Amino acid sequence: GEMIVGPSKALFMDEISTGLDSSTTFQIVSCLQQLAHISESTILVSLLQPAPETYQLFDDIILMAEGQIVYHGPKSCIMSFFESCGFKCPGRKGDADFLQEVLSKKDQRQYWSRTEEGYNFVTVDQFCDKFKASQSGQNLAGELSKPYDESKGHKNALSFSIYSLSKWDLVKACFARELLLMKRNAFIYITKAIQLGLIAAITGTVFLRTHMGVDRIHANYYMSSLFYALLLLMVNGFPELAMAINRLPVFYKQRDYYFYPAWAYAIPSFILKIPVSLVESVAWTSISYYLIGYTPEASRFFSQLLILFLIHTVTLSKFRCVASYCQTMVVASICGTLTFLVMLLFGGFIIPRALLPNWLKWGFWLSPLSYGEIGLTGNEFLAPRWLEITLSGATLGKRILMDQALDFSSYFYWISVGALIGFTLLFNVGFAIGLTIKNIPGSSRAIISRNKLATFGERNQDKDTENGMPKLQAETALTPNRTGRMVLPFTPLTISFQDVNYYVDTPAEMRKHGYMERKLQLLHNITGAFQPGVLSALMGVTGAGKTTLLDVLAGRKTGGVIEGDIRIGGYPKIQQTFARISGYCEQTDVHSPQITVGESVAYSAWLRLPPEIDSKARNEFVNEVLETIELDEIRDSLVGIPGVNGLSTEQRKRLTIAVELVSNPSIIFMDEPTSGLDARAAAIVMRAVKNVADTGRTVVCTIHQPSIDIFEAFDELMLMKRGGELIYAGPVGHHSCEVIQYFQAIPGVPRIKDNYNPSTWMLEVTSTSMEVQLGADFAQLYRESSMCKDKDMVVKRLSVPVPGTTDLHFATRFPQKFREQFKACLWKQCLSYWRTPSYNLVRFVFITLSCIFFGALFWQQGNINHINDQQSLFTILGCMYGITLFAGINNCQSVMPFISMERSVVYRERFAGMYSPWAYSFAQVAMEIPYVLMQVVLFMLIAYPMIGYAWTAAKFFWFMYTMFCTLLCFVYMGMVVVSFTPNIQFASVLSSMFYTLQNLMSGFIVPAPQIPRWWIWFYYVSPMSWALRVLFTTQFGDYDDRMIDVFGETKSVPAFMKDYFGFRRDLLPLAAVILAAFPILLAVLFGYNISKLNFQRR
Repeated sequence: GEMIVGPSKALFMDEISTGLDSSTTFQIVSCLQQLAHISESTILVSLLQPAPETYQLFDDIILMAEGQIVYHGPKSCIMSFFESCGFKCPGRKGDADFLQEVLSKKDQRQYWSRTEEGYNFVTVDQFCDKFKASQSGQNLAGELSKPYDESKGHKNALSFSIYSLSKWDLVKACFARELLLMKRNAFIYITKAIQLGLIAAITGTVFLRTHMGVDRIHANYYMSSLFYALLLLMVNGFPELAMAINRLPVFYKQRDYYFYPAWAYAIPSFILKIPVSLVESVAWTSISYYLIGYTPEASRFFSQLLILFLIHTVTLSKFRCVASYCQTMVVASICGTLTFLVMLLFGGFIIPRALLPNWLKWGFWLSPLSYGEIGLTGNEFLAPRWLEITLSGATLGKRILMDQALDFSSYFYWISVGALIGFTLLFNVGFAIGLTIKNIPGSSRAIISRNKLATFGERNQDKDTENGMPKLQAETALTPNRTGRMVLPFTPLTISFQDVNYYVDTPAEMRKHGYMERKLQLLHNITGAFQPGVLSALMGVTGAGKTTLLDVLAGRKTGGVIEGDIRIGGYPKIQQTFARISGYCEQTDVHSPQITVGESVAYSAWLRLPPEIDSKARNEFVNEVLETIELDEIRDSLVGIPGVNGLSTEQRKRLTIAVELVSNPSIIFMDEPTSGLDARAAAIVMRAVKNVADTGRTVVCTIHQPSIDIFEAFDELMLMKRGGELIYAGPVGHHSCEVIQYFQAIPGVPRIKDNYNPSTWMLEVTSTSMEVQLGADFAQLYRESSMCKDKDMVVKRLSVPVPGTTDLHFATRFPQKFREQFKACLWKQCLSYWRTPSYNLVRFVFITLSCIFFGALFWQQGNINHINDQQSLFTILGCMYGITLFAGINNCQSVMPFISMERSVVYRERFAGMYSPWAYSFAQVAMEIPYVLMQVVLFMLIAYPMIGYAWTAAKFFWFMYTMFCTLLCFVYMGMVVVSFTPNIQFASVLSSMFYTLQNLMSGFIVPAPQIPRWWIWFYYVSPMSWALRVLFTTQFGDYDDRMIDVFGETKSVPAFMKDYFGFRRDLLPLAAVILAAFPILLAVLFGYNISKLNFQRR
């Protein structure tokens, strides 16, 4: 629809039938056929598994193999071409299936029709040569050899404009789309605004005006509050990164199809975020300005508002720019944090401009934060109330600005405004350029070592000399191969169900259109049974409730109301027990991307097979399964990310089956095992499925577009109509005779045409339009049929336990003990972390660059000999604050997308009963420890000596211990936030609030003695406050003989630390214990969230 509505006369459509039933696909292609014939459009369509009737709708066929065109010409001539080559399509074989298989080395032999002649494999090159020599090939060559005759073409036949609309209309369209997306993401924007208002109120009560005087000491608090306002609005922009990244795939598709240029997308993204920046800056300023007690002048209020508005706009623009170049969430999070850190350190607060090394002073003028600082501090401290003359002869306000090296004239305010506008434009231009030049990364492929590939090539060559593989038919190819024996015993079990109903809350949209019932019924009195050794198909048009029924039977539904009786082996189903003897192959093929095929299957076997099975038997079983599912030749391939790298869609399907089969289940559910596959790949998957069923297991598949061969490979069929009602439940029969006979017996139902796909015919004659035409209800006809009565009797018989059998019972909830679960989860996480350089290597690069950067900026300023006044102490505390906070933020930001991606896998594995959520959680948190420790070691080797901290064992290891606990705390906080929220965007919003509150209550922005008593508890529950306390106290708390000048007084360093910051050495043991307690507490909270919260909606 997205392509057809445009003016395009040439349409190229790739795999448009994926996820659709064959009847719907037929209707869509019929529409395309009419569009081509009526509007004289050129339409090229690639289909995966076209049914014969869909195939017949096309006029011309292009058949390709190995990157070459084997045939290109009229559909009516293609079969005669292959007959001239010696190959003929059997009577009940779809033409499209024949055309794909006749080119395959393994399938070609069965179609050889010249029995009097010996068969030799015909290669693709030979087919190509035969086509070029054929009449169709010569006609094609003749057409291509003729030059284009311009006189026969219409002058408007070609378009000389890239885009369909004018530039203004393109921008208007992008504006409308961006506005719509913002409305639908309103929850995130409203949450951010509420969060900002809440923090503004907290900040205002921390820096309450009644506690603040107009003097030099309190001026530092005013300075801190202004810096915090800038910092907060910058951190508030972090969620923009996740939202921009998530929109990139759709943007790349539409850009490459010339819907619009990158600049037309970038302009609305910038302009429509201006009101967001305005609302958030107004919310902050209007709440905090008078609470804190800034100069009570309207002009200065609006001047502060303007600077905060511009800094927020700059930040959003910067994060969008970073997203356009980094493209993935992990890399973008790290790069976004790194650029944020550079802006902060050069911003003039943590380290004043005067204390920057001479060769880095230029960096001050390249940071947007510097201009924000200049604008805000000048606006406040050049006000009349700060004009008191100090002993130095300068005004109090000027003296304060001189201490921070921000003593600029008042007109610099407008220079700052201009600079921030310039940064905004620069970042948005960079955003547009990034969108223009960058492309979506990667392509899906299987990764195999060259040695393995050579071995497989030799093995396939050996196979080619044999008879090849028989065709895919129920009585031949879909029987277990010689490897399908399965080395572990299992108990065959039936699953029977009576009068199953399923209700959900009525969606709001349906209520708007007049549906007044509180509950919407999706399944209506479904009764049936699935038996061992029987391959059952669950079919119906899109929306009939196939997957819903499968989820209900498997216990995968997370909401709604289920009614009815479900029994396993005649006994009532108990979900925890059922999970041990069943497997569920999801349609989405969710796997850990950095694990190989063999490791994925071995991991599932490790956790799902009982402990009585030793490792040798388990490995043999894993090998059996890999061979049965035909995965043994790619067992060393990484799974990868769908659509980016790793396995193909068909290989993922087979891996999903293998992961479930290796649990040695008695019952296996498969949701759309052939969706997204071409006919040959679907045949491979279904051969594997048939192998599984013929081992005596109960196998149930939902399926959309089966070919004749695949459909007739099933033994039994349950057919549902839209609305969740059953209209057929019985055998398929030889050549689908049972299904055809049942429906053709209904008066008015048209007879099936010769060689027509029975599954497609069945869906067509039972459609809603056919019911209206016949005036019949197929569900009612089924309920009144003898088939239904026979099925009810079978279900009743199977619902009674067989004499001598007992109900399923397991002594433990999970197959393995907790220790083995933890060990297996840790093994997988270890492999996954090691193979994810985009996460771990990049964060090592981040900490290394940060260490070098901090070391250069704060060169030897941690040496006690450089501590002379309060500003030098503030500077070194700022260094500790900066490196700890931003290394922590980077860890928190970068771990979130990693955990979010793994959470989908955890949901699947948890439903399968593989392990306790606590085992996974503890393995996940334990896996972070060595990587965080390595980060700390890098800091201690690079930044610690460069900054000039004391080289004594006690100080060194105290610093190392504190950094380790703090960084670990931030990593675990990122995990907790993801486990507590439904998606990465909301997690980013919540984490930004955590960062800002950590900033405020760390003891750096506002010292502990200055925090009002109603907020002091927050200071004591902040990990950053304890980290700074330990770092500062262990480094400088024992220099009792070091006297410094602070605010006109002479004090020892420890005395000033105690009076100003509230840091005391006697609290170090307590602080050490609390620092260790924070990561432990967060790890437990992560485990609790994983075990109790589930954001899947099924």
